[in-house]
Parts: sequence; C-alpha cells; structure tokens
Amino acid sequence: MADAPAREDVQKWNRWFAVECNNHAWRLAEQVSRTPAEDEEMVHAAHAATLHWSRVGTELHQARAAMLLGQVHALVGDGKRALRYARESFAFVTARQDTPGWELAFAHAVLANAAAANDERSLHNTHYARAIFEATFRTVPAP
Repeated sequence: MADAPAREDVQKWNRWFAVECNNHAWRLAEQVSRTPAEDEEMVHAAHAATLHWSRVGTELHQARAAMLLGQVHALVGDGKRALRYARESFAFVTARQDTPGWELAFAHAVLANAAAANDERSLHNTHYARAIFEATFRTVPAP
C-alpha cells in the first residue's frame, strides 16, 4: 500500500485541477456550438472546478465557480440551476466594494443568461441591459 501524499501535494493538485477544469469549462462555454457530449463535458468540468475550488480557493474563487455553473447550466437549458448559481455569484460579486467593472458586467450577463434559460423575461431584460451598460461604462475615462 502506498503512503498517503503530503498535504502540500494534495493542495497543489487541487489547485491545478481547479484551474484546468475551470478553464476547460469556460473554453467549451465560449464555443458558438457544442455537441451533446461537449455540453455534458462542460457541465462536468464546471462542477469539478467547483469541487476543487471548494478545497483550496477563497470565497472569490468559489463565487466565480458559481458564476461558471450559472453560465453552463443556462447554456444547457437547466434554468432553475442556472438561476440559483448565478444569483449566488451575483450576490457575492455585488456585495464587494472592490469588484472590478468587468466582473460586475459579467455577473449581470450570466444572471441575464440564467434568467433567459428560466424564462424570466423581466429579470433577463434588467440584467441584460445592466451587463451592456457596465461593459460600456468601464471604457469611459473618469473625469
């Protein structure tokens, strides 16, 4: 029987898998079209990233993992789950004082996508407009 790995090694592996699974899920999510197998792989990768971030990440990592879950579940048409994860992430991101503009815009976009997947038109319209505003506003120079 092999010796158990050192705690530091397990932490490194968890971080490595969190990053790799996260990036893989986002790459799949950004594709214009996916096969059903790619959709399934995207969802699995997003959940794997979330698991590994729960082991080694900060609250911010976990909020971003929830954002990823909101996006991938919206893309596969699971509106209820998408909305739950998107709302969780949105609450964290908007409560922080130091959230960058790009992240606010992205949180609005994911929440809009999740709302659309759940057929909540009013919520979709509100956050879609905010996502566009936030994304545009951050390019305007401050006075």
